[in-house]
Amino acid sequence: MANTSSAKKATRKITARTAVNKNRRSRMRGFVRKVEEAIASGDKTAAAAALKAAQPELMRAATKGVLHKNTASRKVSRLASRVKALGA
Repeated sequence: MANTSSAKKATRKITARTAVNKNRRSRMRGFVRKVEEAIASGDKTAAAAALKAAQPELMRAATKGVLHKNTASRKVSRLASRVKALGA
C-alpha cells in the first residue's frame, strides 16, 4: 500500500488515467467493430462510412497514447484494404 502522500496521489492519478484510457480504448474498439460488421455483411457503402468514422478515432487513440502510432496506422490500412476488396 502507498505510504507517502506523493505515492497516494500517484495511485489516484494512475486510477483516473486508467479509467480514461479504458474508455478511449473501448470507444475505438466499438468503431472498429462497426467496420468489421459492415465488411461481414458485404455492404460496401456502410463499410466505407464506418471506416471514415473509425479512422480519426484510431488516430486519436494513437495521439493520446492508447495505441502506438504504427499500430493505429496498420489497423487503418488493413481495414481500408478489406473495404476496398469488397468492391472487387
